[in-house]
Amino acid sequence: MIDFLDNWGLTLITFTPLVGALVMLAVPASEADDERTHKLLALATSLVTLIIGVVLLSDFDYSDAGSLQFVVDKSWIDVIGSRYILGLDGVSVPLVALTLTVVPLCVIYSWKHIPKLDSQRSNAKAFLVLVLILETGMIGTFVAQDLILFFVFFEVVLLPMFFMIGVWGGENRRYASLKFFLFTLFGSALMLLSFVALYFLSTDFPSDPATGELLRTFDMRVLTDAAGKGLSGTAQFWVFAGMFIGFGVKVPMFPFHTWLPDAHTEAPTVGSVILAAVLLKLGTYGFIRIAVPMLPEGAEMWAPWIGLLAVVGIIYGALGCLAQTDMKRLIAFSSVAHMGFVMLGIATLTPLGVNAAVFGMVAHGIITGMLFFLAGSVKERYHTLEIRRLGGILTQAPHMGWLLGFVSMASLGLPGLAGFWGEFPAILSAYSPAPGLSVLQFRVYMVVAALGTVLAASYLLWLLQRTAMGTPQPEFVDSEDIADVTPLEWVAWLPLLVGIVLFGLAPGLIFNVTNPVVVDLLSSLDLLPSLGSLG
Repeated sequence: MIDFLDNWGLTLITFTPLVGALVMLAVPASEADDERTHKLLALATSLVTLIIGVVLLSDFDYSDAGSLQFVVDKSWIDVIGSRYILGLDGVSVPLVALTLTVVPLCVIYSWKHIPKLDSQRSNAKAFLVLVLILETGMIGTFVAQDLILFFVFFEVVLLPMFFMIGVWGGENRRYASLKFFLFTLFGSALMLLSFVALYFLSTDFPSDPATGELLRTFDMRVLTDAAGKGLSGTAQFWVFAGMFIGFGVKVPMFPFHTWLPDAHTEAPTVGSVILAAVLLKLGTYGFIRIAVPMLPEGAEMWAPWIGLLAVVGIIYGALGCLAQTDMKRLIAFSSVAHMGFVMLGIATLTPLGVNAAVFGMVAHGIITGMLFFLAGSVKERYHTLEIRRLGGILTQAPHMGWLLGFVSMASLGLPGLAGFWGEFPAILSAYSPAPGLSVLQFRVYMVVAALGTVLAASYLLWLLQRTAMGTPQPEFVDSEDIADVTPLEWVAWLPLLVGIVLFGLAPGLIFNVTNPVVVDLLSSLDLLPSLGSLG
């Protein structure tokens, strides 16, 4: 079993969803029975992927989480030195586990919640095929160890999400999907240019014995060990800038965030959940896995600006929430604020900050994903997400009202729940940033970020008061559509609710796994001299 997992485990969890999608494409979808068949196929595929992932993660050596395990290294595109390399370590583990969990929950929720098209058909086949393709792209991004392979998986998620928003979204779906596509594509182009620059400018490669030429490679392991050797300070600054924009758009960081509220508002519920729970993490993962360790000098130069934009995003996102009239759009702006805490942790370039960032990625995934699930179910019952028209959910659907209150408490960072460990350590890490960074500057960032937690409590408690408390609006008093949480919704939501409590009470489940990798990825920063000018 160990040999089989070493050779095939990561390939199986990456491509099983794609195989399932291809099988679904081969099955016609013309009758209601066929729709049920496709739902069963999608659920079976996601559960098989989850089972393989559980077996793989159970065989992962957590005492050696800092090392890549289950490594696959095969020939792929030899002419450019790109190889098919997969690997799993302590930073990848929680994000892969998050993806493996969220996708089957989305399929279960979709059983009775796939939005109708203009023809009043839901087209479950196409919708669920897109979900499975998204899973392949997300898992592949977290396990890829070659820059070109990483880029391919990173881009695989673009088209499925574009069509999910553009076909099954709300009234302004075409505008939102096009905006999402163009923003992400622009960032990806700059990111690819940075990858090519690393390929040509890095010099810490072995030489061909026959020709004496450098054996250039996109191998992320080699490039991480090289840590920017061969690139001057100016070169690292500009190459990092390309990655900063590419990954920053995906996060999204302020001021690249403007596509996110539109995408979330118009996306179907499952699209919003996947976008919030996993897709936003591709950008922050890129910073941690690629940008910082491969360009440590560039990271030090950009860190103060990343920290500044992070805290601006925290305050801007919170104030944006207070100005919203739509429940889903408010949750979308809260993501801008919460991802600001993640980026602040990364900007400190310290093990505490980066560990907090990884934890914040997971916490945001399960909490905000759950908030979007709730928003989708509220809209299904009330046929609106206008906050002024909602109210009295605790009266009409008490379980849903209590769940909204519980998840809101987790989102604002209540101690004992997962959200706390994503925000508090990130704020704390800004007190003592990495050597070479301005302590005073980052302590100002710390104070501003702490103010952001107060604002988070304001907008989340305001949302809870307006929607869950009080009395129902007259138009909904006698509505027969307003029911409490259904058994299917409980099945889809319970794992996320358990995760919110579990990681809140036992944060070491994530910190102990990520810390060895984080320390190793940041090790090149300890070798840097004091930085002066760009030259």
